Amino acid sequence: MTDCYFVCATPRTGSSLLLGLLESTGSAGRPEAYFRGPDEHDWADRWKIPGPDHPGFDYRELVRAARAAGTTANGVFGAKLMWGTLDEVVAKLAPGPRGGDLAVLESAFGAIRFVYLHREDALAQAVSWLRAEQTGTWWAGDPAGVGGGEPRYDEARITALLATIAEHNAAWRAWFARYGITPYEITYERLTADPAGATRGILTHLGLDPAAARAIRPRHRRQADHLNRAWATRYRTRACRSGPNPPG
Repeated sequence: MTDCYFVCATPRTGSSLLLGLLESTGSAGRPEAYFRGPDEHDWADRWKIPGPDHPGFDYRELVRAARAAGTTANGVFGAKLMWGTLDEVVAKLAPGPRGGDLAVLESAFGAIRFVYLHREDALAQAVSWLRAEQTGTWWAGDPAGVGGGEPRYDEARITALLATIAEHNAAWRAWFARYGITPYEITYERLTADPAGATRGILTHLGLDPAAARAIRPRHRRQADHLNRAWATRYRTRACRSGPNPPG
């Protein structure tokens, strides 16, 4: 059994859905995006420790608090890392010259296993990302989206997000290869088609009892609707008319 794992992803791949499923097993930690820079103040307030603006702030204390909050009774800790968060975490754990990202992470968390979550339909992912940016709603019921903007089709932004998705997925794969890591791979499509099966696979990878997947309870529901599909169709149609390369 592993006692630490990271779900490595890019935005709009169903990571919040997956984290909720894993938490609901009661044996796979309480995984969250604990190390996202903009959220450090909120986590510090919740855990009643000095935050980033306090002179007594200690990043390793934040990490220790995250481990305490994100660990289940069996000693398993889980967290989510987006590509942009990885370098930030490593730099804060080991400012200045360091001996390699994996060594830095293992010095703070011990032996780690990795789950790599990605999406086969990158266009659907980009459309979902654009809509979340515009509305401020990143998951169904997200209070941050109250009073957000109205969604509007933006071809140039979809093209830019497609490039970002490709870049971040390539970066994750290169990082895993650099450190000889073989992550457990799961796609959004497989996750949403069979949440229990996807959860069982991850539990098995972590050395946990896959039977715990019987207890899963999704805490998020799918957000995509007719508007997402319409935008994707519009983009594909425009791309076909423009030739082999997506319109810019």
